[in-house]
Amino acid sequence: MSEPKPVIIDRTGEALAGSTISQLKPAQDWPPITITGEQINREIERLADLPRPANGRRQVMFTHPSAPTPGRGLTPGVQVTLDVLKPGEETTPIRHNSTQVNFCIQGRGQTIVGDREINYSRYDVWNNPSFITYRHRNKSSKVLARLTYSNAALLEMMRVHLIDENPSSDCPASSEGLDPSGPFKAAQSIQEISEDGAALMPYETLINPRPVQSNCLHWPWTTVKSNLDKLDKLGKSYTGRRLYLLFNPLTDRFNGTTPNFFATLTIRPPGIVDKPHRHVSSAINYYFQGAGYSRVEGKRYNWKAGDLMVSAPGWAVHNHASNQGDPVYELTIQDQPLNIYMESLLWQEDLAGAPKILGTRQGFDTNLKEISG
Repeated sequence: MSEPKPVIIDRTGEALAGSTISQLKPAQDWPPITITGEQINREIERLADLPRPANGRRQVMFTHPSAPTPGRGLTPGVQVTLDVLKPGEETTPIRHNSTQVNFCIQGRGQTIVGDREINYSRYDVWNNPSFITYRHRNKSSKVLARLTYSNAALLEMMRVHLIDENPSSDCPASSEGLDPSGPFKAAQSIQEISEDGAALMPYETLINPRPVQSNCLHWPWTTVKSNLDKLDKLGKSYTGRRLYLLFNPLTDRFNGTTPNFFATLTIRPPGIVDKPHRHVSSAINYYFQGAGYSRVEGKRYNWKAGDLMVSAPGWAVHNHASNQGDPVYELTIQDQPLNIYMESLLWQEDLAGAPKILGTRQGFDTNLKEISG
């Protein structure tokens, strides 16, 4: 078999797409799609009717029809699965170098992540750090279902999603080997070579970066909701979005739940219509109360409680609105932290204003101070 040969593409003088921000368009091959609540419920019932698999994991993956293989995601880089456990069941241990955000949509259960056990209920959120052994179990009398979001699709595209289906019993727990209170000693010092801060890092420090403790964190819905409901009183004149980021301090200024993406929980009072905006980060919404619609690139998409939707492909102009009746509650996953770190998070909060690269420039303001007095 002959060796593969590189493809050389001459781009001399080739014009880049668009010369102004208004001419930059989102990818046309990744439009919004919706997995309805009815489809999700049918999959829960179907999975629960199957014989227990050897590893205990009853799972389906929701993928966008444009997703490549490898790289099967609901948005580019974000993989979403539905997992079901029947009463009394437990999965076998597993670990992988992808990180996860888990969201319980039915029942209640337990997850053991490293040396921590989390007891969770409906609409609770928790994260799984990378390469820490975990397993799930259902001690209740009802079927348990959860959505899991991970950066597995991105790692698949990079051909480096590594999975250990049979981790040994001595695999490290999340807190092992780190002393957060102790000073970190680099193997070799970093040498500055210019007044502008350029420096040289030796190999010994390159392969021994400063460690940070990556923990499994739990955001109970009852606690989050009690804070979220206070945002209902902001009124229709508020120009921001009524949400809280489920913040993991590990992500620091990159504003994440994991280093790859954030999870936010939002309340939309009845009759609220958001102002159109856009951003490089893509968004996946799961609506678990209320109903409404989204406009994406001028097209209307209706949604209701139980629906899972790719609601904002990267750089698509979009906004969301809640119907009259019950308030809307939703979970949103965006790959914002990754884009902030890459300095690629172009964000346009007001279409009449200029976009900004968030994380390297001063961001946007809302009118919270004015309406709060």
